[in-house]
Amino acid sequence: MADALGTQWRRAGHEVVAGSRSRGGVREAAGFGTDAVLLAVPYEAAVDVVAGLEGVLRGRVLIDCTNPVGHPGFRLLTAGGPSAAERIAAAAPASRVVKAFNLCHEDVWRLTPPVFDGRPLAVPLCGDDEEALDVVRRLVRDLGCEPLNAGGLERAGLVEATAALLIGLWVGEGADARAIAPPLQWA
Repeated sequence: MADALGTQWRRAGHEVVAGSRSRGGVREAAGFGTDAVLLAVPYEAAVDVVAGLEGVLRGRVLIDCTNPVGHPGFRLLTAGGPSAAERIAAAAPASRVVKAFNLCHEDVWRLTPPVFDGRPLAVPLCGDDEEALDVVRRLVRDLGCEPLNAGGLERAGLVEATAALLIGLWVGEGADARAIAPPLQWA
């Protein structure tokens, strides 16, 4: 996710630094620049990674693209409790968390732009800080996509549950998940 989104943001003129265990430090990457930090780690590691960066993330826009989905059956790992985004926000309370970019496989983000049947991809955003949401809306538009207001961070669990459902349909069943949602005029 970091490579796919970072490559597109570089093309749009943003300075991007990636951090990982193998190249560059996570702390240095999280402290770079002013726009945002993309949290692109496995969900199981997300809270620990963020907790270890709390001071660096103070006041920063933290984009959570994690999916708390596991086996068996592509189940939601956070069912019955706070969403992944809410857990991440609790681990770094001084950051400004926005849930985004978690409904599509990384290959979708490599498309320039991600347009399907003549329509730009819509990207649901959940967050409580309007300035942080504005930053992420700009990053969404820089990909050629349309930001979609999905509500406050308390609604992030719905987006995460949608990801679990879609992944299960796509991967588990080989189904075209677009078939479950009629066009707006029929909704």
